[in-house]
Amino acid sequence: MIYADNAATTKLDKDAFNIMCRFLTESFGNPSQPYTFSYNAKKALEEAREKIACCIGAEPQEIYFTSGGTESDNWAIKCGAGDSGEIVTSVIEHHAVLNSCRRMERIGHSVKYLPVSDEGVVRKEDLEKLITSETRLISVMLANNEIGSIQPVKKLAQIAHKRGILFHTDAVQAAGHIPVNVRELDVDMLSASAHKFNGPKGIGFLYIRKGTNIEPYLEGGDQEKGFRAGTENVAAIAAMACALEKNCYTMAENMDHLKKLENIVVEGLKEKGIDFKRNGSNNRIPGNISLSFAEAEGEMLLQRLDLKGICVSTGSACDGMNTQISHVIKAIDVPEDYAEGTIRISFGKENTEEEAESIVHALTDVLGK
Repeated sequence: MIYADNAATTKLDKDAFNIMCRFLTESFGNPSQPYTFSYNAKKALEEAREKIACCIGAEPQEIYFTSGGTESDNWAIKCGAGDSGEIVTSVIEHHAVLNSCRRMERIGHSVKYLPVSDEGVVRKEDLEKLITSETRLISVMLANNEIGSIQPVKKLAQIAHKRGILFHTDAVQAAGHIPVNVRELDVDMLSASAHKFNGPKGIGFLYIRKGTNIEPYLEGGDQEKGFRAGTENVAAIAAMACALEKNCYTMAENMDHLKKLENIVVEGLKEKGIDFKRNGSNNRIPGNISLSFAEAEGEMLLQRLDLKGICVSTGSACDGMNTQISHVIKAIDVPEDYAEGTIRISFGKENTEEEAESIVHALTDVLGK
């Protein structure tokens, strides 16, 4: 099998797995309890908070553990806009943001949607036109999950802060893959999910800048300083910190490797004379390749490649039941005769050059038939 859908989820790191086993079977105490047996669990939480903070340029007390990127996005959107504040977001956000915004619209909030260029990039002049004195929160993702385009978050956040507006970014596709520093980006909140950077599923975090006025997301106990109640998943949290730290340590090497794999696929298809368009900007997440093939169907390509033992996506895996053209591909105006033939190949650090070449051969064979 060739697994090339790492934007959907990644393989669990072995060291992260071993850490999980230790906290699931040995140091399994509830970190909120005062007795000695819970000390290791409590210590692991604080060490994980410190590691994650170090990886993104934050302070440990600014890291809040969640069940993943979806919860982090929901928290930022639903609790960051105040009682009636206006929200501005982009048309290519993940559905965790878009559906949260739609929920806010249903309860009376005004939501405005930023268009993007044909490369899938938000323009700062469009943001300046949309914000008003009522705007309370702006949410623009750091990197798009379908086409990989990296957004000018720092410039957008500066515009927001000149007007006293909170800025949130969904960094689920970026954390652990490109340099992320919350101070340099100047964001107030940032979402991340462990299973996108070789951590376990069902765990993530939300960075909340110290002093940010935001309501708690879950009511109950005093966990996470009273902002997110519920006994912490210590095993998954410790594993997440381990995986993020390892990916950040080898980031430069990983990025170079992924760019080589990208080049093999794109140049290989060109050499074979395949008619396709590559979607997204030149400034994109390494390893994320969105391709639209002329007069083809993405679902057909996915199924034929699956029969050859190759796993890719037709777009966002989180919307896998919907075979229509995705909202991202529509937003960047991919020509109709190409749009339906869109697939996403997303490599990870364990993919090889031989696997990239095999994907080129498989696509050439399927499209030729």
